[in-house]
Amino acid sequence: MYAVLKTGGKQYKVAPNDIIMVEKLAADAGTSIEIDEVLMIGDNQTSTVGAPLIEGARVAAEVLEQKRAKKITVFKKKRRQNYRRTIGHRQELTVLRITDILAAGEAKKQPKVTSKAKSAAKEPNESKAEPKAKATPKAKAEPKAKATPKAKAEPKAKTTPKAKAEPKAKTSPKAEASNTEE
Repeated sequence: MYAVLKTGGKQYKVAPNDIIMVEKLAADAGTSIEIDEVLMIGDNQTSTVGAPLIEGARVAAEVLEQKRAKKITVFKKKRRQNYRRTIGHRQELTVLRITDILAAGEAKKQPKVTSKAKSAAKEPNESKAEPKAKATPKAKAEPKAKATPKAKAEPKAKTTPKAKAEPKAKTSPKAEASNTEE
């Protein structure tokens, strides 16, 4: 038996026990989900096609892990404009294992219990671990001492400006002569 389902804007042809990678779904690893957007269900002799969906049909799946795809590089360029941009992108994915395909009106089958599931179910009931002692809260840090304002720097002593040198008087020969005559 196979089904064609739609999720994340894409269509996937799946059969029981198939493992597929789809766009990220909001579910934790290990949980079971049901996808109700089933476009087609078929087996070797017959097939049922929806218009566009088959009402009541579901595909049960188990979430194996949440992961990210390989990084792709996006490069943009406009020639002769000195315009180049490089950016990377990693798409987030959900890995699913298809457990069952349910046509309209079918009930979900009980999953087989494996030995791992049996032992996991027994362990919590048999030996309950004592709750861990609560960690004591850390002591509160003491508030820092308030910053004291710095003392104002005393103004520098004013220096007296240097005395300007007096310009040398040019003596004319006539002035010197008048001094000598006396």
